[in-house]
Amino acid sequence: MSKKHGPPKRIQGLDKNVWVEFVGLSLEYKPVNLGQGFPDFAAPPSHVVESLTKAVGGPNIMLHQYTRGFGHPRLVQALSKLYTQLIGVDINPNTDILCTVGGYDALFCCFMGLIEEGDEVIIIEPYFDCYEPMTRMAGGVPVFIPLQPKHDNVTSTKDFVLDPDVLASKFTSKTKALVLNNPNNPLGKVFQRSELEMIADLCKKHDVICISDEVYEWLVYSPMEHIRIASLPGMWDRTITIGSAGKTFSVTGWKLGWSIGPADLIRNLMTVHQNSLYTIPTPLQEACAIGFETEIERLGKPNSYFKELVTLLEGKRERMAKMLTEVGMVPFMPEGGYFMMADTSSFNVDLDDPDVDVGDGPKDYKLVRWLIKKKGIGAIPPSAFYSAKHKHLAENYIRLCFIKEDTTLDRAEKIFKEWHEEMELAKK
Repeated sequence: MSKKHGPPKRIQGLDKNVWVEFVGLSLEYKPVNLGQGFPDFAAPPSHVVESLTKAVGGPNIMLHQYTRGFGHPRLVQALSKLYTQLIGVDINPNTDILCTVGGYDALFCCFMGLIEEGDEVIIIEPYFDCYEPMTRMAGGVPVFIPLQPKHDNVTSTKDFVLDPDVLASKFTSKTKALVLNNPNNPLGKVFQRSELEMIADLCKKHDVICISDEVYEWLVYSPMEHIRIASLPGMWDRTITIGSAGKTFSVTGWKLGWSIGPADLIRNLMTVHQNSLYTIPTPLQEACAIGFETEIERLGKPNSYFKELVTLLEGKRERMAKMLTEVGMVPFMPEGGYFMMADTSSFNVDLDDPDVDVGDGPKDYKLVRWLIKKKGIGAIPPSAFYSAKHKHLAENYIRLCFIKEDTTLDRAEKIFKEWHEEMELAKK
């Protein structure tokens, strides 16, 4: 084919994707899948599943047809009621909320609707991997700053911090936006109030928009609390808060998300949305709306799904950390989300094994390919969540998901223990 039909400049160099490769390997090799972030058990609340059943099987035939393009009326009303409480401002359901195809689409609308050619976008590392390519597709220039361990013996994600001076130095006259992921994926860090205030002060000082990806907002472990940066003084007018039904109700296959913010910013996102997807599935929005209506009444109560899920995951988090520690890894205990990063430096793995094609790229990519093909454990290489300059910061780490059935964790534990025993025998 002639060069005339090659990829346009806006997508050149963006064709590689960690999910495409490692989901493909999981499908091919059928490992114990601790890679992708979704439950392999009946995690969604029954009232949400039943609401979808009623939506598609009930008497309201209009739920099978198009709904309002920017968000189903019942859903935006529920979101408005909930986030008005959480953020502390009066949120207009019709002008301050956009419903999207998952948090991913919400992010896409943010970058395409807010970033212009040459705008700089500050991205905190590690970051969800789509931030960088979406910035580049919009014509923006990503500017990276990594969270760094504040001492050598790190065991918790709270020990990963931003250097205030380095962060301040990243802001220039060209800075248009900062992307915050709180709780952070893949690390599991929950930003403390003082950290958020530092970020907020810089955004206000330099007139910068904050794109706050908060899809794991309900998955925060005691004693930490989730503070929405839009709730801080002066931040509502410059913050887009992104949420996800997939993470909120454990229904990742529904691909339903939202952006919440001031009307003058949301209007730009709506323009992108109406000229690309326009509207999203009506029955899913109806079911999600009913789910929120139910949970709003249960907020803070023992029967709240948000409390029940965190309690369930606390046990799985503890089990994952114990499992990894016992085989010689150093897990970083996450404060939020359902991923755990671990340091594998002590593991002596022959990545030149002629029996296993580990490919090229960073060390963690090779290790995860080896784990999938040789040991039957699926994971994700966390250097995928770092810029090219900083991938070395994660080369000794792997990311594992613990929102899994106990039998899945049993199988993983058995494999890890057998592998550890093999390594101990090899030392003798």
